[in-house]
Amino acid sequence: MGETKKTTIVLFSGDYDKVMAAYIIANGAAAYDHEVTIFHTFWGLNALRKDEPIQADKNFIEKMFGWMMPRGANKMGLSKMNFAGFGPKMIKDVMKKHNAMPLPDLIELAKEQDVKLVACQMTVDLLGLRQEEIMDGVEFAGVAAYLADAEDGNVNLFI
Repeated sequence: MGETKKTTIVLFSGDYDKVMAAYIIANGAAAYDHEVTIFHTFWGLNALRKDEPIQADKNFIEKMFGWMMPRGANKMGLSKMNFAGFGPKMIKDVMKKHNAMPLPDLIELAKEQDVKLVACQMTVDLLGLRQEEIMDGVEFAGVAAYLADAEDGNVNLFI
């Protein structure tokens, strides 16, 4: 038996299309028996936020960040042609017509395939997010944990 292949992805972007690409690659790699880690940092953390508002003890700035950032994968905008929110609706309609899996389903599939979803603890703290605002099944770790995974990576991506 060969050595296990490893794929790591740093997901920095909070754009729907870029997050979707990251999860398509992650699911593909997992299907090919890679150990996969997605390290979500800065705007990429929004993909892990729960859709519903969560009451959490926050200061004013933390509340503002929470209010300004999209809550969950379905509320993210596109990197190009966002058109004040019409772009994501159009792309989701096109995806549905072509039976493409929507982003929330890609995230669930990644969990089912044991893709390791990691939230950058430092960025969680910087943006004033709380663990209860992040979906279940996510690990919280720092850059050292990502580097430990990436060190043996056959594929390392920054999206």
